[in-house]
Amino acid sequence: MPSDTSGSCLCGASAYSYTDEPVMRALCYCTPCRKVSGGTNTVTFAVPEEKFTVTKGQPKSYAVNHEYGMTLIMFFCPDCGTTLWMEATAPQFKGLKLIQAGTLTNAKKLNDKVDAEFYVLERASWLVPIENAAQSKDFEAG
Repeated sequence: MPSDTSGSCLCGASAYSYTDEPVMRALCYCTPCRKVSGGTNTVTFAVPEEKFTVTKGQPKSYAVNHEYGMTLIMFFCPDCGTTLWMEATAPQFKGLKLIQAGTLTNAKKLNDKVDAEFYVLERASWLVPIENAAQSKDFEAG
C-alpha cells in the first residue's frame, strides 16, 4: 500500500501530500535554486504530478527564465513566502513536481539517498560531492 508523505509552509497556511516514493532526490546549485533557497542549493524530491495533491491553501506562483533555457515556476505560500515546490518546462522535468524537501513534515525523509547533484560547477568549494550521487554540470543526470 502506498504511503502518504506530507509537507507544509512555515506558517501552515499551505500544505501538500504525495504518495509513493520520489522518482529522484537531488541537490541543485544553479542560480535560481540558490536564490530560492537562500543558501547554497535546493534539496528537491521529484514526484509525478498524479501522485501530488495540494491539501491546504492556494499557493501563488512566480515564473523565471532559467539559464538552462527553460521556464522555472515556483509555488509558494502567499502568507509566509515559503517555496513548497517548483515546476520546470524542460523535457526531463515534464509531469514532475519538484518538492522542496525542507518543507516535508517528517525530517527523517531527508535521510534518504540523494540520486544526483546538478550544476556541480556552481557548488561552493567547501561542499563535497555526495558519495554515489550522479554529478552533473547541468540538468542531465549522470
